[in-house]
Amino acid sequence: MDMFWQTVLDFAQTTTQRVGQTLLEDFGHAQADLKADGSLVTASDRWADEALRTAILKTFPDHGVLSEETEHIFPNTDWCWIIDPIDGTTNFARGIPIWGISLALLYRGVPVFGYVAMPPLGQAFHGYWPGESGLTMPSGAFFNGRPMQPSPAEPGPQEFFSLCARSTSVMSQPFPCKIRMLGSATYNLLLVGAGWAIGAVEATPKIWDIAAVWAIVQAAGATWVALDGAALFPLTVGQDYSRQPYPTLVTAQRNWVETFVPLVGQVGQRP
Repeated sequence: MDMFWQTVLDFAQTTTQRVGQTLLEDFGHAQADLKADGSLVTASDRWADEALRTAILKTFPDHGVLSEETEHIFPNTDWCWIIDPIDGTTNFARGIPIWGISLALLYRGVPVFGYVAMPPLGQAFHGYWPGESGLTMPSGAFFNGRPMQPSPAEPGPQEFFSLCARSTSVMSQPFPCKIRMLGSATYNLLLVGAGWAIGAVEATPKIWDIAAVWAIVQAAGATWVALDGAALFPLTVGQDYSRQPYPTLVTAQRNWVETFVPLVGQVGQRP
């Protein structure tokens, strides 16, 4: 592997392991406050955000950073990290062990590498997605270091489909799969890339919820659909991404897009 990409992977692994170990000490007894957008934040979120940004600055001083808790303006740099210090803060605060640390590396506004660590579960996912970047880089997606790929299964009553709290309206009509809702946007979507679910929908994820997993699930071979029809990337220099939602459907196989879009399409409709 090229030395740069080995450095990127080593950095993601060691940094999320170090930060995750400290977060585990606070897990289940952190005091949560309500943010302006209705989501929760803890002192642990703020500490982890600072720790991750500091680590990036030390290792990659010429890279920009966009983060959930602090930096919302996309910078004018070729390389930029997008970080979510705790995806699943409500789970984290309540003692539910489904939360993670998300790191995405973007080149000219498009994610080319994603890494998600789930400290309570001992799980880590990463993937390389060169897309149309022109970069010479590794490829593939991995779960705990082993290649992963989506399920070939057809929709059915024994196959999982993952929802978020704001997409439960899809259950107002018959649904062809068994529903799961885990409380972490990143993990919901990763279920599809890992082959554990055949579809997932997120109604209002922010850019830090999806940047890393966008690269990982596509590297695994899953299909990503923007339910509002908008282009996700490249991001725009100088734009504030604190309020921009990205309604998303991910399917294990491209064939199932036509099956699921009529069932979940309303999730992407804005008032």
